[in-house]
Amino acid sequence: MVNGVRAPIERLTESDTPTGTTATPTGSGFPEATASAFAAQFAAAYLNFDGAKPDERADRLKPFLPEGADRQLGWNGFGRFSAGTFQLSDIEVQDAQNAVVTVFAQSGAQRWKLSVPVYTTDGKFVVSGQPALLPAGGPAGLPAIAEPEHDETAEAELRPQLESFFKAYAQGDATQLQRYVVTGVTLEGFGNKLTLQELKSVSAPPGGTRREVTAVVVWGLPATATPSPAPTDPAAQSAGLEQAYRLTVEKQGDNWYIKDIRGATRSAG
Repeated sequence: MVNGVRAPIERLTESDTPTGTTATPTGSGFPEATASAFAAQFAAAYLNFDGAKPDERADRLKPFLPEGADRQLGWNGFGRFSAGTFQLSDIEVQDAQNAVVTVFAQSGAQRWKLSVPVYTTDGKFVVSGQPALLPAGGPAGLPAIAEPEHDETAEAELRPQLESFFKAYAQGDATQLQRYVVTGVTLEGFGNKLTLQELKSVSAPPGGTRREVTAVVVWGLPATATPSPAPTDPAAQSAGLEQAYRLTVEKQGDNWYIKDIRGATRSAG
């Protein structure tokens, strides 16, 4: 993982729970939500270190450790590591005072799990033993699905209507949006936080005057202002972000109108 880091094996304190004790059923009284937040904060301190600044990590760890514990909690003081995006994975409650909380973390392109033994009393928490890194696993295998049937006539009719709708949706002008939605429906737009760069595709299944269609758009995100950006700096250019939407549309006369918009389901292929 990083130069010079070795797996710690000594526990900080003796556990009050005998080896092999099964998790207590829900209702044990252990404060799961607060313990989860505590473990996530601890992981942020534990999984970020720099051999050039070892005391900084020790100071960050101090509020989580019992008195007399190794101030670096098994780190040998070398190397550099950084992680973030800490989220609860699961919690194994052993009794009203003990649990093992596992959180997700990400370091660069690598996802991890960190299991943290936690003890609580009088509303306070402490890390009661050595943590353990675990693999978080890769992405699930996604099987292909069949290409859906297309109503090309409806797609051709919908394209100009949806292109105008998404422009109004980006602007967030309520008056303009009402021209494209079913009577009685109110949609909140983006308030000019985005621009429509392109309506890439419209997919409509065969059906009647009410359909659920998919539209793929490219939103333009404004560039972040930076002092004296170079003309060739990619970070100073407007970003494009492709996204897919599922829309319920109804045909009234010669025009289609939007009844609902939400995120699309998985695509074929």
